[in-house]
Amino acid sequence: MKILLGSHHFFPSTGGIETVSNLLAREFVKRGHEVRVVTQTVGEGDFPFAVLRRPGAFDLWRNVRWCDVFLQNNISLRTLWPLIFVWRPLFITHQTWMTKPDGSTGWPQRLKRFVLRYATSFAISGAMAESLPGPSLRVGNPYDDEVFNDSSGEAPRLELIFVGRLVSDKGADLLLNALKLIEVKPRLTIVGDGPELAALEKQAADLQLRPQIEFVGRQQGEQLAKLLRQHEILVVPSLWHEPFGIVALEGIACGCVVVGSAGGGLAEAIGPCGVTFPNGDAGALATAIARLLSEPDNRFRLRQEAPSHLARFTLRHIAGVYLEAMERALR
Repeated sequence: MKILLGSHHFFPSTGGIETVSNLLAREFVKRGHEVRVVTQTVGEGDFPFAVLRRPGAFDLWRNVRWCDVFLQNNISLRTLWPLIFVWRPLFITHQTWMTKPDGSTGWPQRLKRFVLRYATSFAISGAMAESLPGPSLRVGNPYDDEVFNDSSGEAPRLELIFVGRLVSDKGADLLLNALKLIEVKPRLTIVGDGPELAALEKQAADLQLRPQIEFVGRQQGEQLAKLLRQHEILVVPSLWHEPFGIVALEGIACGCVVVGSAGGGLAEAIGPCGVTFPNGDAGALATAIARLLSEPDNRFRLRQEAPSHLARFTLRHIAGVYLEAMERALR
């Protein structure tokens, strides 16, 4: 099967969509399919598939004509227009809410909803499925189970870890406020970089938390997995309603118990392997963390749920769901 995979953002840019696109494309190739990725991200990289970066109109049309199916990992109107002239089965994975940041909709969002009438939709969580105007197939995002696993045998020795972009909606500042409310003074490793770094460092100093906190910058792959294995609890305190949460899967796979925001699809990614709290509630977050720190038996119980939960999100399983739907459409 010839698969054209649309990923508006792709490596060397980093993020959830880029990671999922790369993982799926590699697995499709591994299973004997021919894959080309079309993206608006410039750059270079070594991939076992072709990457078309900002293709012109003719090149885009030629590649749509080449493919058997067109899978868009998050809808992008910029690369859909050739389907007006060359029909191919269209599949769209919905990675984020189809609204403006304030929850309203404009003509681009309305046009995208119109396009869905002619596509098969994949929803990455139940919350995402409920937000779509029509039916969808539920399929979570995969994580890289070859990198993120608990095979090292290292015993966790540090308490808390945060992994994410240091931007306001990820809630690192909320976590610092919650940390101030916890009497036992747990240590926290903050993994990530972004425009809020200086403000977070100042906040930590103002709250007299600096001795408890280590900022280690952005980490990826094996280095990130090693850090996760060294910690007991991964905290995902997002202020906005996350559509899903691959970082939760990565933490669980490396032996962490997760404390995360309840809104959106993050709770589905956490599953039975952690606890949730209301978005934006520093007091509830502090209570959840303090309780887990004081209950080693409960942490052990939550970790025991990991294998069955993670089995739903392995790359092999998720890619199989996609390929079965595509092959069914072609039949």
